[in-house]
Amino acid sequence: MMHTAVGWHVELEFMEDDQHTRAVAMVRLPDGTEVRASGHASRHRTDANQPRVGEEVAGARALNELAMQLLTKAHNEIDAASGRTSHPIHV
Repeated sequence: MMHTAVGWHVELEFMEDDQHTRAVAMVRLPDGTEVRASGHASRHRTDANQPRVGEEVAGARALNELAMQLLTKAHNEIDAASGRTSHPIHV
C-alpha cells in the first residue's frame, strides 16, 4: 500500500505598533485555493513592550480562525458531495 505525502505551507505576516499586533495567516491548498484569516492582539498600557508575545497571541488567533475556515470549507464540500448536512466538530 502506497501513501502520498501532501504538504501545505502556511504563511504568517505581522503588522505592529507600540500597542497593537495584527497577524494575517494564509494557506494555499493543492488546488490553488487560498484561505486567509487574521488575528489581533493589544498590549495594555501598563504591560512591558514584548513584541514576540503580541505576535504569539495575534498569530494564534489568526491560525485558529484559519482552522475554523478550513473546517467550514471541508464540511461544505462534504455536504455538496453527499447531498446531506454534515455536523462540524468545533475544537
